[in-house]
Amino acid sequence: MRTPRPAVRPVPLAALVARLGAAADPVIGPADLEVTGVSLDSRTVRPGDLYAALPGSRAHGAAFVRQAVDAGAVAILTDAAGAELAKDHLGGGVEAVAVVVTREPRAVLGELAALIYGEPARDLRLVGITGTNGKTTTAYLVESGLRGLGLTTGLIGTVETRVGSDRIDSVRTTPEATDLHAILAVMRERGTDACVMEVSSHALVQHRVDGVVYDVALFTNLSQDHLDYHRDMDDYFTAKAGLFTSARARSGVVCVDDEWGRKLLSRSEIDVWTLSSSSADADWRVTVREWPHAELVGPGGTLRLTCHLPGTFNVVNTAMAALALLRLGYAAVDVERAMATEPVVPGRMEVVPGGPQDPRCIVDYAHTPEAVEAALAALRPSTAGRLVVVIGAGGDRDRGKRRGMGAAARRWADDVVVTDDNPRSEDPVAIRAEVLAGATSGEPVRRVSEIGHRDEAIAHAVSLATGPQDTVVVLGKGHETGQDVGGVVHPFDDRAAVVAALHGIPYRPEDAP
Repeated sequence: MRTPRPAVRPVPLAALVARLGAAADPVIGPADLEVTGVSLDSRTVRPGDLYAALPGSRAHGAAFVRQAVDAGAVAILTDAAGAELAKDHLGGGVEAVAVVVTREPRAVLGELAALIYGEPARDLRLVGITGTNGKTTTAYLVESGLRGLGLTTGLIGTVETRVGSDRIDSVRTTPEATDLHAILAVMRERGTDACVMEVSSHALVQHRVDGVVYDVALFTNLSQDHLDYHRDMDDYFTAKAGLFTSARARSGVVCVDDEWGRKLLSRSEIDVWTLSSSSADADWRVTVREWPHAELVGPGGTLRLTCHLPGTFNVVNTAMAALALLRLGYAAVDVERAMATEPVVPGRMEVVPGGPQDPRCIVDYAHTPEAVEAALAALRPSTAGRLVVVIGAGGDRDRGKRRGMGAAARRWADDVVVTDDNPRSEDPVAIRAEVLAGATSGEPVRRVSEIGHRDEAIAHAVSLATGPQDTVVVLGKGHETGQDVGGVVHPFDDRAAVVAALHGIPYRPEDAP
């Protein structure tokens, strides 16, 4: 589904060039044009668009200007190399469109998109959430709380983008700036009061959220991930810390249960509240009194919260969401009431319904060593029998975390079934070998199986469980409904595969909802 577009008033190209100021070279071609939209993908260009032809890792966007112009683009934003490419691809027709040249077109794209769509971020209450684990769950908890307070909400994240009752499957955690400002403008157009967003490290580095200032920024935690993109953990942290600047947020909430949260305090340019589940030094402390009830204690008093998802980490996620609502100015009593509503968080500790004699089956998105550890540690105390885990690792991603994921599974589960996740362009056998190395090295020794086909692995895991006292947890893909093998995405849904296994029938992707 294409990103929805709002109705907009045409913006003179001259106004966009003026916004760039000295960063722009003189316009090539007609300068008296009007722009009604913006896109950086030639396949999604609509009549009246500014086409952002950006340099890419495989090709320059200017190589596709002919397609963009044929689709109705009236102007092109690019760099000097892109301008030369545009001339080559358009030939004599380059005079029919305006070419705006700037040294770093990506760095100005967010600001221009905001201007084209009428600065929609200014008219919404915005909550941005960053961190390695917990972004999606916390986003759904905040959004559920806002609805409980009577607001009309929007949601942008890893699973989906929601505008009221309309939803779009997400391609990436945080959309490109061109799509982001269009979505926010549609939200405003439809009477949305507030939007909750997951903000990835990639988005912060790649200027995807430029032109947005969040009312509240949240930091959940930081652990090893995305080191295929970032140089090291410090580089990864620096990207995340970019959300806590005065240019991006007005206030913040930081969980200080790990060293990175504590480090962020010295880097933050904005006023932040600190939260901890263990340290008395934090502004706010959350503790479980009697599951699922928790107390959040701080300078604003005591809030009694209900945690609807298992695990200490979800108690922290619930507290983070409550503090976001408090930072938005809502009274503690109203926040308590709003947070009592049970949210639906796809693929995050999601229980797959079965029969009374079936094992408890859970699907979760955990795909880092810390997330695997947290998920299994949360499930171990409530599992009277065997804890069986299905685990794999994604290809073309941070290889350094695979052995740690297997080791975390070994520490907590009774049975470990290693399978394929999204191998992408890598050899699935080699990926499984790295996870197996962690699952079979060290103490305690566990029963470990290797089954490449994910549906067969899930069926085997379910067969290892003997009844409702056992738990089967399938980790890694969560809400995803496809499996990338060799660059081809095949339909696959862990939840549907679990249902098939519980019924003792082969999994058929075409039967998934």
